[in-house]
Amino acid sequence: MSKEKIPVTQAIRQLREHGVTFSEHLYKYEERGGTRVSARELGVDEHAVIKTLIMEDEQHHPLIVLMHGDREVGTGMLARQIGVKKVSPCEPKTADRHSGYQVGGTSPFGTRHPMPVYMQASIATLPRIYINGGRRGFLVGMDPADLMRVLTPTLVEVAA
Repeated sequence: MSKEKIPVTQAIRQLREHGVTFSEHLYKYEERGGTRVSARELGVDEHAVIKTLIMEDEQHHPLIVLMHGDREVGTGMLARQIGVKKVSPCEPKTADRHSGYQVGGTSPFGTRHPMPVYMQASIATLPRIYINGGRRGFLVGMDPADLMRVLTPTLVEVAA
């Protein structure tokens, strides 16, 4: 069995540039499998697998939302907390254009365009998180403190 080469994505470049210690985890990507599949493949709790969601407000300004894999984003709660009328998920093509990544492989690190990052506050309390490394079937494991240092997200309470 040949070992697949670890990709060097924009996300990996940004993590290295900031001196982040991380582990690399390749897995067999399944279309529409989401964090349930990646958690199963890595043998970790889905709560520690963090989704990177590209959303937009009513003015079509893009933003990144980081959420536990086993939770959904309460978009109404998010809109109220960030002071906009409405927040909704971007269409996949729009999300790809904003992030520079393909949906299913979206990382909050090394995005094509800078966007505000909002993170479910409870993610910061986990001992270790697993988040997309910039390609489908590729997660990186890290201390959430490193994510906070590099991205300086706004912490929100929006888990539904």
